Amino acid sequence: MIYDASDREGEVDLAFHASLITPGKIALLRSMAGGLICFSTTDHVRRVLGLPFMNELLEKYPGLRALASKRLGYGDPPAFTIWVNHISSVTGIRDPDRALTAKRLEEIVGMIYSGREEEARKAFHEEFMAPGHLPILASRGLRRRKGHTELTVALAMLAGLTPAIVFAEMLVEGGVLSLDKARLLSREKGIPLTTGREIMEEAFRMGVGL
Repeated sequence: MIYDASDREGEVDLAFHASLITPGKIALLRSMAGGLICFSTTDHVRRVLGLPFMNELLEKYPGLRALASKRLGYGDPPAFTIWVNHISSVTGIRDPDRALTAKRLEEIVGMIYSGREEEARKAFHEEFMAPGHLPILASRGLRRRKGHTELTVALAMLAGLTPAIVFAEMLVEGGVLSLDKARLLSREKGIPLTTGREIMEEAFRMGVGL
């Protein structure tokens, strides 16, 4: 569980490393978190796979440029690229479908970070379709943006894992799960809770995710 900051979204997100994703964990993200289920990775992966940032793509269309140029209150440019399904999915939205999509994306990220970029590009273009039901978010680096995309990616890298995370906002009826309630839930469920500040301090100290 990751809390970004009180002066940003003020949200807690529930996050899993994508290599550990199962249909059951997708169901948990739906039921225990409830926000949009996303896959986060690095800008390096985005560039290797040739993925555009969605706002930059939409800005190329005159009728959509005004929409794509707007920002939410915290001011950051969005991290969204494209939405995908694995081609073996049934509908793309079901728990097994999104688990399959996320797990295979993590394997492709692993290919890229092991130097097999061409193999990763080939697998991605052969095995995925767009639009789909799992958005790929790309970190813009903690120096530029301090959202959950950047925080989850930095946390994975600090742990020595492939930068591939599946996460969703933790919501309650009418709003978001408060930090105080998140602390209680963390103790009750045995789920570690950390903050953006803690992740950033370590990331800047170690020089990762920047």
